[in-house]
Formats: sequence, structure tokens, C-alpha cells
Amino acid sequence: MQQWWLETTVLSIPLWSWLMMLIAVIGILTALLWLRGRVRAWLSLHSAGEHRTPGAVVLRAVASTNVLALFALSLLIGVKLLELPPSWGTAIAQFWFVAVLIQVASCINTAIGFSLGRYRERHPTANLVTLTLIGYALRTILWAVAALAILDNLGVNITAFVASLGIGGVAVALAAQVVLGDLFASAAIGLDKPFEPGDFIVVGNIAGSIEHVGLKTTRIRSLGGEQIVCSNTELLKQTIQNYKRMDLRRIAFRFVVAYGARPEQVQAIDQAVRQHIERIELARFDRVHLLQFVERGLEFEVVYYALSADYNVYMDIQQDINLAIMRAVHAQGLEFGRGEMRVHALPSTADESASAPAPVDPGKPPTL
Repeated sequence: MQQWWLETTVLSIPLWSWLMMLIAVIGILTALLWLRGRVRAWLSLHSAGEHRTPGAVVLRAVASTNVLALFALSLLIGVKLLELPPSWGTAIAQFWFVAVLIQVASCINTAIGFSLGRYRERHPTANLVTLTLIGYALRTILWAVAALAILDNLGVNITAFVASLGIGGVAVALAAQVVLGDLFASAAIGLDKPFEPGDFIVVGNIAGSIEHVGLKTTRIRSLGGEQIVCSNTELLKQTIQNYKRMDLRRIAFRFVVAYGARPEQVQAIDQAVRQHIERIELARFDRVHLLQFVERGLEFEVVYYALSADYNVYMDIQQDINLAIMRAVHAQGLEFGRGEMRVHALPSTADESASAPAPVDPGKPPTL
């Protein structure tokens, strides 16, 4: 019986060697699974803030290792115990290359997800759609390169394959250029950030708040309440006014006081308007002047800054100033200028003839 055990071979390798390899593979795989479990337990016990170091990326890569990858590693190590024929050396080397490459690609994939998640934590307002697109693009490039490297290592001629992919990519890009344009526009919005959800913008004849920036379209809630859907590409082609990012407003307005005001009354109105604006907390006075003489009266120009981007705050300040101007003008006993039309009646031809003296005949003596 013992002689049979020693003499039996499988693929020219003694059966006992296969058994030793199997025991080694099971032992190595068990140890690797235990190590992965310990790393996962450590990561789950510690807070997310401690996972931001470069060492944490390595631990996350270890924790995310697939069971198949661990089995392949265990099998490759166990194969070293066998006395394999020289012809098997190339196949084992290729198998090593494939296993190591897949594991490295998995680690890089984990690093990409970790980096994007960390960026998201540091920039809460970052566009999630853009981060998702970047993640998809990086992972696609990663696994495409890995797949091509594996095929090349296995002896497949990838030159024609890469050329076919290039031609196919051009055809797909031409067929879906509108969709791809919107996708790139969405990525540009996320990276350049001309606006974000919650911003109030004006684009052409559209005014409203950004609700959502998608892969293809951006949704705007207008002042009228309806939702407006705009293509990302067309949206970026226009000039965008973002009022959410306005730190302050410069307001310039004019009012007219009727003629009849004396210079000291004009100065009193000027001082009253200046002092009132300077007392407003969310306003910064710039200037007030008697600008010019117009048909309706004396035209004043007032310039100030509202120290808030909120439109309602600006309107409250403007109303307060308008009421102060009314009180200042009425306190001087004056009125605001208003358009008037004065009609001057001219005497008619008949009236001129009746009122004109009668002609005198030089040959006739005057009547006494």
C-alpha cells in the first residue's frame, strides 16, 4: 500500500507531492483570509478620520482583496513545492504575472475610490456627478490597460486589437457627440464650478435657482415656479450671471425735486440722505449729488452699496432710503418734480383786427 502511494503519479508528479501542495495551499489561504479579517476588523473599529494617511490606503487595499486573488496567490506559492517539468515554467510565470497585475490593479482601484472619497469629504460642495464621471474614467483606463497587458503577456497580438478599438471609439464618438458633449460639459461644470445647486443665476431670459446638475442637463427652478431643463453644453455657451456669489450690490438711483428750491434746501436734502444711509447697518454710503437740471426739476443722484447678496435685503434698504428721501423733501416744504405742459394762448387774427386802430385817410380831417 505504501509502495502504491509513493509510485502513483499525476502528470508525471508523485501523488504525495500533490497532497503536500494541497495542504500548503489550504494553510496559506487560511492565513491570508485571517490576516484580511484582522485588517477589516481594525478598520471598522477606528474612526474614518484615522483612515486618511497613505498607510490607510494600503490597509484598505488589503481589506478589499478578493478571495480568488488570495486563492491564486496561495496556489502559486504552493506550486513551488512541486517538481514541475521545465515546460511548465512559462505557464507558471504567466500565471504569476496575471495574478500580480490583477492584485495591483485592484489596489489602484481602491486607491482611486479612497482619493475621490477623501476629496468629497474635504469639499462637501463638490459636484457628485463630476466625481462619479472621473471615477468611471480612471477605472475604465486602469482595467483597459490591465486587460491589454494580460493579453500581451499571454502572447496575443494587441496591435490590431488596439487599432480596432480606436476606430470603434471614433465611430461611437461621432454617433454620440451630442451626448458626449453634454457629459464633458457636466465634468467642466463640476471642475470649474461656475454655479452649484442653490445658486441663483440668470442665463439669457432664464432666471432661477439651480436644483440639480446632471450628466446631460441642468435643472433650474424659475421665479415663476416651473422647472426649466437646460442642456449642459448650451448652458456653458452663454454668459452666466451668478447672484449667489455676489458679495455686495452697487445701487445708483435718481430722484427729482421740483424747481423753486433754494441752495440751502438742496444742501439740507443732500445731508439728510447722506446721514440716513450712513446709519443703515447693511449699507455703505458712496455719494449723493445734485446732478443736473432737467425739465421736471432738480435731479439728484445717489450711489450706495448693499452689503448683502440677498435681494430682499436690498429691497428693504432701498425702501427705507426712499421713505427717508420723501421725509427730507417734505420737511423742506418742497415737492417732487413732475412733468408739466404749459399752453400759452395766442390772440386770433379776428381779435387782432378788432383791437387794431382804424386806418386814417390822409385827405380827410380827423373827427373830433
